[in-house]
Formats: sequence, structure tokens, C-alpha cells
Amino acid sequence: MSCLLLLVLGLSVALTPAVASAGPLAAIRAAVTPQQPPQQPPQQPPDPASPNDLLKQLGISGYADPLSAQPGDTVRFHVSSESATYHASIVRVISGDPDPRGPGIKEEVVQTPVNRDYAGQHHDLPVGSYVTVPDAPALRLSGSFAITAWIAPTTIPDSNLNPLAFHRSPVGTPRPQGILTKWSDASNTGYGLFVDSDGSLALWLGSPGGRVEKVRTGVPMHPWDPAQPGFYATGGIVPQHTQPRWYFVAASYDAQAGQVTLVQEPLAPPPNLNAQLPDATRVSVQRSTSIQSLGQNQASALIAAYWTKSNQVGGFYNGKIDNPRLYDHALSPAGITGIRNGGGAADAFANWDFSQQMSTTQVVDVSQHHLNGSTVNLPIRALTGHNWMRQEQDWKRAPAQYGAMWFHEDSLADARWPVSFEFKVPDNQKSGYYAAKLETANGSHYYASFWVRPQQGKPTAKIAFLVPLFSYLAYGVTGPTEFSNVALSQYSRYEDGGGVFYSSRLRPLSNMQSEATGTPQAPRAHGTPWQYEADTHIVDWLEENNYQVDYFTDEDVQREGTKLLAPYKVVLTGSHPEYYSEPLLDSVHNYLNNGGRLMYMGGNGFYWISVPDPTGTFNEMRRHDGTEAWQTAPGEEYHSLTGEYGGLWRFRGRPPNELVGTGFTAQGFGAITGAANYSRPYTRNPDSNDPRAAFIFQGVGPNEQIGNFPSLQLQGGAAGEELDRYDYALNSPPTTLVLATASGFGNDYIFVVEEVNNTSNVSTTGGVAGQPPNPLVRADMTLGYYPKGGAVFSVSSISYSGSLFYNHYNNNVSRITGNVLRTFMSGGPLPGSPVS
Repeated sequence: MSCLLLLVLGLSVALTPAVASAGPLAAIRAAVTPQQPPQQPPQQPPDPASPNDLLKQLGISGYADPLSAQPGDTVRFHVSSESATYHASIVRVISGDPDPRGPGIKEEVVQTPVNRDYAGQHHDLPVGSYVTVPDAPALRLSGSFAITAWIAPTTIPDSNLNPLAFHRSPVGTPRPQGILTKWSDASNTGYGLFVDSDGSLALWLGSPGGRVEKVRTGVPMHPWDPAQPGFYATGGIVPQHTQPRWYFVAASYDAQAGQVTLVQEPLAPPPNLNAQLPDATRVSVQRSTSIQSLGQNQASALIAAYWTKSNQVGGFYNGKIDNPRLYDHALSPAGITGIRNGGGAADAFANWDFSQQMSTTQVVDVSQHHLNGSTVNLPIRALTGHNWMRQEQDWKRAPAQYGAMWFHEDSLADARWPVSFEFKVPDNQKSGYYAAKLETANGSHYYASFWVRPQQGKPTAKIAFLVPLFSYLAYGVTGPTEFSNVALSQYSRYEDGGGVFYSSRLRPLSNMQSEATGTPQAPRAHGTPWQYEADTHIVDWLEENNYQVDYFTDEDVQREGTKLLAPYKVVLTGSHPEYYSEPLLDSVHNYLNNGGRLMYMGGNGFYWISVPDPTGTFNEMRRHDGTEAWQTAPGEEYHSLTGEYGGLWRFRGRPPNELVGTGFTAQGFGAITGAANYSRPYTRNPDSNDPRAAFIFQGVGPNEQIGNFPSLQLQGGAAGEELDRYDYALNSPPTTLVLATASGFGNDYIFVVEEVNNTSNVSTTGGVAGQPPNPLVRADMTLGYYPKGGAVFSVSSISYSGSLFYNHYNNNVSRITGNVLRTFMSGGPLPGSPVS
């Protein structure tokens, strides 16, 4: 999915009126052209300051751990409340969409002692990524020392060269940012290298008595703008991460001579790293200091942060850091130059090499002292360093050139809230969607979602529903859903403009719950149903038709593989199973090859590569070459967790068409009220009259359009939002029946960018006046075959699930879905299957 949906869900970008009125080209030029720092801040209101500010707006929030539980398991709930008390109740969620035109909110209260009032307490999100190195006597320096590193800072106060970061608050507010510190603000002792509050390099020294001297170059560095080119334009140009603007920085403290040396040197791009280009931010200074010895403290050493007066980690640095080193002696100017040119490693007292153990949280000190550290809050790893020569794209082939980590003041791995209460899943608890419903006296409420699966190895039904948890995590926002651009989803951007690579489940996921789009009184206040809410349209339809269903999450299948799916006659997907890992994709493929049957109940599925960490805490992704919200920088397309190539599955040779017969082709999002060309009905094709398809169309007329009525997602018909098509050239099996097609979409539908090229002779949109409509902008309903009686039925539209309820389930979308499900779950042979 592209940033277009984010605009619908509430992403806001803005230009000053003068720039906006000058037209889009001027807007783009204004966004990318270096400018002098303005005398006044921008006129447009700032984006929300932080995920913490957003979360407070909800009044109450929480999260469950684990997200998938079986009878006998204990689910822990972590709650933050702005009210003194709140009420919690465990509910089984049947329908989470509040729209009164549909079934509305449907839930069943689970009778348990957990259902009661609790004392409320506010908890902050401990955001900010950094490295911590445990305190050791060797780090408690009292005399001469030096620090060197390569850095690419993204947020420099008062600089509008990174316009997105400059626009946001408090990123643009002057404040120091730690690079490598063993500093305590509480005792004013220790030492540290900083980007100071004026944006220049600084060394802080604290004496045993708490006297402080701060020496700075006084020349602000230029920030790296990771969201270039031209992000800050009306309509939100997709940011494409660019190569950093690297600096070599060094600080030397000579206690005996009473002298401090600072070097702040911008680097030339490869291959001429040692060239000195004209740059006013290059500076080297020497200053006298009256501090003769350093005060020691027992704080841990930090990279990308420092210890504040409240003894909390703060002063978070935004940007990349590569190979920070600590020397237990002062460095001469020649020694500093030698390190800049690639020497000095053997002489380092501590030498943190980020290119080692990149798939872990471990940070390795390659010096003889082994002062190893660990990462906190997921700084991004396996990124190009200052010495990347632009020849290798895979970090596994040249790890020494991938020694950078990218730190952010607003990244998060684990909210680390205390447990508020626990729920032990009863032995006879029905499988399904569940939540702890949290309510306050002032009307705030929140659903902390989780799922109950059957006991391992003991299926209770013939039907399984595969909950697309990896997709929920990708879209998962922390805070009001209208601020999805800054809320830690993998469609969000960090405060410095960089895209979010990692998404954690150990935090409130505000759109993974009932009523994410509004309330019964205002059902579409925050957009249209998407992911979780839309999937409960399917859950409700299954419930109303009295189907017995076992529910599993992506995480369950990731861990247990095909054997988890094998007992089931049929597996249903959600409306938008977009993000898939390789083990998950293999499991579904193996299930089908062994006679399983799949109902692909949505659109744009099996599209992006998603990689979960071994503990199941978070997922990683690398965006590039697709219809996307941001794009990774060159050389950074390989995941840090596994080293596998990221992006689209089609560029790994596994297009969705190969698995389910169709693949993503177009998207469009209309007004909430909808219009005829925003979503469309399907028209039956000749293949629908094939005797093999007769079971699908029982009770449906030969000329009857399918879904020619409003969907709860969009109003025009059952095919809409994101569409898939059959395409033999993309490995859609030739034995597939293309049963029906929805076409005639208007110019609000955009053809996928990965297939646009300069030889196209058709419109890139659904239809533009004076141009022929693009025949590839369509949704194909298909039936495909696998060995041993396996089969796939694909609806190829996200809006399809929203059409099930129309006329209280008495419609042809509901009828066709029921026909397929009953036949698939019967286990009997499909009529005339061409695959033995």
C-alpha cells in the first residue's frame, strides 16, 4: 500500500501558502533546495511531538502479552490510564465495526473474576534508541582521553535543510544529543562527546567537585535529510532515503596540558573519502581547560544518549553513528588525522564495531578490554557506514562497510509497562478474536486485543482463519489513528523523517481493536475499516452462519509451520494479508500442495516481505521498488535479522499470482460516502459457466452482477480499495478459472508503480479523460487448483468482506462465499479438477 491511504487515514503534510500557490514544481524545489536557516519558525502548525503525547489523547490504552494464547495459557495486560480508576472486562469480539449500516459492535462478555475495577496509573512510553555499556572501572576515566566516531546527524537545531525534522517539535528545539557519553547530569561528573544545543560538536567535562566545562566548535553541522528527495510537498511525495552526510568527529582531552582539541570534518563521498571538499562546517579548535581531572560516576556508558538530571536516559541522538572509539590517552592532531584516514584501531581502549553481531542486540567491543554493550529500542542495524564504497548491496558480502546504526529519539521496542492484571484462558474457551475492554468513567475506552487458538494438536473445527498479525503489526499505530504518520507503524516516519523499519507488538496498537475508525455515534470519524475492523466483517459472517472456526495468527504458523494448518479442510485469510515471512509463505504453499484449500478473502495479499525476530517481539521490513510509504536507501535492502533480501515477494521470484492466482495491480480510496467509480461490482466471465465452477454460482443468475451494492468499506461495490488481477506473465497458473472481473474504475485508482515504465501505452490510472482505461486496473475473482484436491478461491479485493453483510447477509457475495466454503470444507473432490 502506498502513502495515498495514509492521506485518507489522516496523514498531513503542508507547505507555507506562498510555496503551495507556486505550484508543485516550485514546491518540490523549495523542499530540496538548501536554504539559509529562517529567522522565524514555519507558519504551519507542528506535527504531534511524540508518541507519548499522542497516547495521552486516548485517555486509556494497553496491550496484551502474548497476543495468541491457548487454553491454560495466561495473558498479561499492561494498561496506562489517565483516570484514577477503570473497568476491565474480557470480551469475545464478533464484529468490531461500529457502523450502524452493518452489524455494529457485537461482543460477548467472558465470565471471569478478571472483570472488575482497577486503579489507574499513567505510564510513559520509554522511547528513544541507544546503546548501553555496563559500568566498569576501566570506563571511569580521571585523566587524559580521546573519543572518535563517524556520524551523520539528522536533526540540527535551527537548520531547515532537513525540512521534515525542522517542522516537527521538539526535534527542532535546541537540545544536546549524546554521541558517546559516560556523563551524569545529576552529579555533573564524567565525560562525553555531544552534538550540542547549537548543532556543533562539543566535549563535556565534569570535575570531581561537579564543576563543568563544555567546549564546542561553535559551527553547526549540516543535517542529513533521510527523507529526500522532495518530501515536503503538497500531497506527500514518497520519501526515498538518501545517502548520509557523514562527518568524522574527534575530541581529545589532555589533562596534563590543560587542553581540549575538537575536530569536526565533513567527509567526501566514496571513493574519495579522504578528499577535502570546500565546506564551511569543517572546523578544528583547541581550547584551554581548567579541569585537571575528571569526576567519576557509576553510570553506564551510553552511545546516542546520556544520563539526565533525573537519572533517566535522555538526550537522544537522531542519525547514524559508525565505529565510536574511546582512547585512554590524548591524541595529537596527527593521531586524529591518522584515525580519520583509517588507522588507530589497535590503539583504542574501546572500539565498538557495529558491523559485528548485526542480527542481535549485542554491540561488540573489539578491543582487548571487551567492553561489550547492547542496544535498546531497536536502532536500525545492517546499514551502510561512512566507508561504504557503493559496490556491494548485501551487507553479508562486505560487513566492514555496514558499521552504522541509525538511532531515533522516538523508536520503541517494548513499552515495559507493569502488568495490570492477568487472564488465564479457560480449558473450554472458544477460539476467536478477544480483547480486554478497558473503560473509564469519563467515556474513554480501549480494546487490548488478543486471540484464543485451540489447544496445540487438538483442532476443534474443519475451518481455520489465519489472522494476519504481521500485517496488523505493519499498520499498527500507537495513538489516535489519524496521526498514523508519526505513530510507530511501518507506514510512519520517525521524527527525523526516516521510515520505521521495525514494528513491535509490546505496545498499544490503537488500530488493532474494535471501534478503531470511530464510535456508533460517529462510525467513520477516523477513516474506513482497515485490517482488524475489516476482518471482523468475515468473523461476523462466519458466526452468523454458524460455522465452527479455529483461529490462528501468523506468529503461530511461523513457529509451528504446515503441521498447524494440515488438519483443516479449508483456511481463510483476512481482507488484507499483505505482509508475509518466508516460513509463513512456505507453510501456506506446502498446505496447498498437500491437498489443502485456501479462501483468499481480500486484496493486495502476500506482497511485502516481513521478517519476525526469533522471540516474536517485533517484525522488520525493508521497503523498495513497490507501491510504498517510504523507501530504503541504496545498499540497505537486506534485513538485519536474517540477511535476506527485502521488498516485494515478486522480486524474490515469488509473486502472489503464483500462490493464489492473482496479485496486486491497483489501489484507490474514495470519499467515505463512496461513489460508483471508487468500488465496482464483478461481472461474470465465460469461465463462470464452466461446469467446474457450477458449485460457486448456485443461486446466482448468469447475468447477475456480483456485489452491485454498497460495501461497508466503500460504497460503490464489492471490488475496491486494493485490487488483484490474474496474469499468466506473473506466474498465474494456466489452469486457473477467471470467474468474474470488476473493471471500469475511475482515475482515482492508481496502477502499481512497480509495473509503470516509459513504454506503457495505457494510462497509469483506472481511466483519464481522453485516454483509454488501463485494462490492468481490475479485480479478478478466480478458482485455482493444487495437487491432491487442493484449491484456492481468490476474491482479489479488500472491499469484498464489507459486502458480506448487505441485506442482512442475503446477497450474492454472501451466497458465493458460502457455496465455496461448504464445498471446500466437505473434503470431497472438486468437480473436474485438472490437477491430479
